Amino acid sequence: MVRDYVCIGILLVVFLITMNCAPGNKRWDSKINPEGRANFWAGTWHGLIIIVTFVISLFTSDVGIYEVNNVGWGYNLGFLIGLFFLFGPILKAGGRKKHPAKRDWDAIGEKIEERVRKGIRSWVDEADRKEAKKKEWEEIATRIEEKIKEALKDWK
Repeated sequence: MVRDYVCIGILLVVFLITMNCAPGNKRWDSKINPEGRANFWAGTWHGLIIIVTFVISLFTSDVGIYEVNNVGWGYNLGFLIGLFFLFGPILKAGGRKKHPAKRDWDAIGEKIEERVRKGIRSWVDEADRKEAKKKEWEEIATRIEEKIKEALKDWK
């Protein structure tokens, strides 16, 4: 039970620290602090906490997900690096293809072997049918030839 309270306390402290440095903070307000502009490190932090700031930005207009009063490319680079560190491992894990185990390869091999067998069987059956038809036609031709010969003998 004490462990639960410690975890909740740590989460609360992290949340408060995160919100103290979120985009839209008075630290970077150009009216209050004209020289205070968000730099590379602020951009990196804002990229890392984008999920939390997005959720909070849905309920309040005081917090944004991107600090508008920034130094320019330095902030943008930091922001992108923060996003990369946050979402990079997630995207890499989701895009990783799982290699089939040896038993999967064996199953695939058995399926391919069965399909090849079926294909060969159908070819053999088709060839047998063609051969049988060919023999039937040869037999019919032989019978017709014999009848013609008999008819010619009778006609002479």
